[in-house]
Amino acid sequence: MKYIDIHYEYTHEVKQSKFIAHLVPYSLYEKTLKDLKNFHPKARHFVVAYRYLNEFNQIVEHSSDDGEPKGTSGRPTLMVLQGCNLINTAIIIVRYFGGTKLGTGGLVRAYSETTNKVLNLATLLEYKEEVTISISIGYSDIRKVEYECEINNICILNKTFDIKTVYKLKASKEDMLIFLDTMSRVIEVL
Repeated sequence: MKYIDIHYEYTHEVKQSKFIAHLVPYSLYEKTLKDLKNFHPKARHFVVAYRYLNEFNQIVEHSSDDGEPKGTSGRPTLMVLQGCNLINTAIIIVRYFGGTKLGTGGLVRAYSETTNKVLNLATLLEYKEEVTISISIGYSDIRKVEYECEINNICILNKTFDIKTVYKLKASKEDMLIFLDTMSRVIEVL
């Protein structure tokens, strides 16, 4: 599976109709859609499609034709995202009508081409499943643990200093296993 981490934009023109694609990380979807509707008040359609992983590691998908003939815009756009095996990614295509009707086949082609062209600009990153754990460590080992976190790409989400020092960590499964193996004598997994 792949994902993107920044906003990409591409404009495609078909028979004077303008298709402006915005490929964004799913976390930016709501805000981007709202901003685009404010920025393009005269646009006819805001076709959307997205795929993301929920908390149970299931892929959730959605698409909307936003007034275009049923099945001619949102679904073809979503199918391109599926074909690229993208997750945690959304696309919003802003359409300005150019005066010439494209027909159902023309709309399917236009939205699919626009999606493919913005994806050609994008840098697709390999998705790695992440895990979150809590560990307990002695005060004398804090520096050692923080150093190992840094070199193993482990993100420290939270630190609690009480009778025990507890760190909440997040990383890919592979990086976490390396970290746990290296630090097995110093930490206790909670």
